[in-house]
Amino acid sequence: MNGPLLVIFPHPDDEAFSSAGTIIQHQKNGFPVTYVCLTLGEMGRNMGSPIFTTREELPKIRKHELEEACAVMGIDDLRMWGLRDKTVEFEDEAELAGRFSALIEEIQPARVISFYPGYAVHPDHEATARAVVRALQDIDVSKRPEFLGVAFDHRTEAELGKPHVIIEVGDESAAKREALLAHRSQTEGLLRAIDNAENAHVMELLQRERFYHYPFS
Repeated sequence: MNGPLLVIFPHPDDEAFSSAGTIIQHQKNGFPVTYVCLTLGEMGRNMGSPIFTTREELPKIRKHELEEACAVMGIDDLRMWGLRDKTVEFEDEAELAGRFSALIEEIQPARVISFYPGYAVHPDHEATARAVVRALQDIDVSKRPEFLGVAFDHRTEAELGKPHVIIEVGDESAAKREALLAHRSQTEGLLRAIDNAENAHVMELLQRERFYHYPFS
């Protein structure tokens, strides 16, 4: 894939879990990456393991963690839209899609990565996915960027089948781990499992990233 990459997720760390390896590959290949993170994840339940921050301090902590993770992934264009965590589902979908359309017009991405609607579990994930798909749906098929949707609901493979795109990111696994580590307040316990090779699912996340194409009409 040649050209700019646009990544849109609602929470800091969504990008690291789902697509850090793919992002790093784009950056290594010399293509610009823009990441729009809609909230600061200030309502996240995790505050470190062991706990090292407070509810009041969490937004500042997560903003710093996001910036650190983006530095690891080589993302120069990080945009924080400042929506409130756990309220994206209450945003006007048409207005949010309109903001995404303007962003796509500005960036002219060859590829867009976000969540896949209906299979993204969290209400903020689903609201983001619906608005991204709505924005892309309005683009003429000849000009529409490739959409890679992240789906991880337990129904995903039964209903959507095997992933349409699997990107091998083993060469980027160390950097992906570092990006995950940057989100310390959310990932510290998880990373202990990685270090101890206790969790096969997590180990797989470091080697391969899975995406689905959306059936635009």
